[in-house]
Amino acid sequence: MEARSVRDDPPAGPPEDPPATVKCLVWDLDDTLWSGILLEDGEVRLGDAVREVIAELDSRGILQSVASKNDPDLAWRRLERLGVAEYFVHARIGWGPKSDAVRDIAERLNFAEHTIAFIDDQPAERAEVAFHLPRVRCYPAERAAELPALPEFSPPVVTVDARRRREMYQAGLARDADRAGFTGPDEDFLRSLDMVLEVARADGERLTRVEELTLRTSQMNATGVHYSDAALRGLLADPGHEVLVATLTDRFGPHGAVGVLLLERHPPVWNVKLLATSCRVVSFGVGSVILRWLIGQAAEAGVHLLADFRPTERNRIMEVTYRFAGFGDAPCRCRDGLAEPAGDEGTVRLHLEPAPQQEPTTMRLIAPGLCGTVI
Repeated sequence: MEARSVRDDPPAGPPEDPPATVKCLVWDLDDTLWSGILLEDGEVRLGDAVREVIAELDSRGILQSVASKNDPDLAWRRLERLGVAEYFVHARIGWGPKSDAVRDIAERLNFAEHTIAFIDDQPAERAEVAFHLPRVRCYPAERAAELPALPEFSPPVVTVDARRRREMYQAGLARDADRAGFTGPDEDFLRSLDMVLEVARADGERLTRVEELTLRTSQMNATGVHYSDAALRGLLADPGHEVLVATLTDRFGPHGAVGVLLLERHPPVWNVKLLATSCRVVSFGVGSVILRWLIGQAAEAGVHLLADFRPTERNRIMEVTYRFAGFGDAPCRCRDGLAEPAGDEGTVRLHLEPAPQQEPTTMRLIAPGLCGTVI
């Protein structure tokens, strides 16, 4: 049976592109996630095969939720007793149409419809979801054990952050709830988070996330240039370059890798080829903290800084970050002899003569010294 279990099979034709990876699987409960009907049988059983599927999809960074017609409190307590409640985000348990529940889950996660999957034992329920949400992929309950083997549930690469996606998402919910109830200046709230920003040299395990940041981050990407895995590995092997990745944690949990800095070092000048940070941490000022740390390192090394910048429709905030830190268009002999910046002709190099910087006031910074031998 095809994954489109409630839709007509597509006509024969050229091979299709690989299906988009599922970002969230929404489970029905009765006779799907567990065996039995909770309100009729009283006791239900969670099979080992389904338990393994839940854990395996979670380890791949695929979020999971619930859309079930059931008593909300009773059903959630049963999930807790079965030891799997922690795996589910934004569970929708009640008596309304399941298409409404699935739509609400997708909207709250900010996921596109075609990245959502739904599994249910009842053909009528799958048909109702498919009618109202035609791009949601629907699966019958008997296929639950097969899901990890399907290409749409098999991300080509599982990054360190992907393996912790649920943990990071749940931490984000708790953080947002705390922020909503906080009274006082924004800076006081940021200090209350006990944030720790760590800047470290990238390693092989982190490279995929670094590549992802250069590809997906648009608002806080100074050039919009995408560096492939192969290009990044080449820079790692070049002693004249630094590939630095920033990770953030706070008292609620990890944010994961949130920034990347590509730096080319020469005796008179350091060239920032790329600075990109996740849009998720813009309000925490991570980009400014990374930039001011770099300025302080350059001041200690006695070199000027140049920063490649290419304006796009979305990265105006990145230009403001550079300008606010003191970067400008002034000519300087430190530019002499440098290769043209990567990207198209719209890329410019902003200049800064560094001065010592103060420590950040809203987070603790752990970072390496960059004042060693320069090629």
